[in-house]
Amino acid sequence: MEEKKKTETIDGYIADYPDEIQKVMQDLRGFIKECAPEATERISWGMPTFYLQGNLVHFAVNKGYIGLYPGESGVSVFKDELTEYTTTKGSIHLPLNKSMPYDLIRKIVEYRVIENKKIEEERLNKKKNKKL
Repeated sequence: MEEKKKTETIDGYIADYPDEIQKVMQDLRGFIKECAPEATERISWGMPTFYLQGNLVHFAVNKGYIGLYPGESGVSVFKDELTEYTTTKGSIHLPLNKSMPYDLIRKIVEYRVIENKKIEEERLNKKKNKKL
């Protein structure tokens, strides 16, 4: 039995899909980069991930939708704006047959940037206070 090759880059992940899905993912990737220019890219949990002092947001192709994974807070804070989407505790299902809700994605990503920076600042303050 042949083992599936582990994807190590976002480019590699995207390249495994048909052209029309690659386009959607590249557009989403570029948009997230625009919303979080300080974030770095990596593969985490087997998915394209934007990282800024912790995982910021992941995305992945699923059957009929792109899963956006902004974590529990990225879903719960925006639950009133996500009523037309299927959600789970930490994911949002963005149907491939509809246009991407870029305004909403921007809000979520920008929220997660602020949240991650705050968490990191709190961690550093705790560390600093322990040394005192």
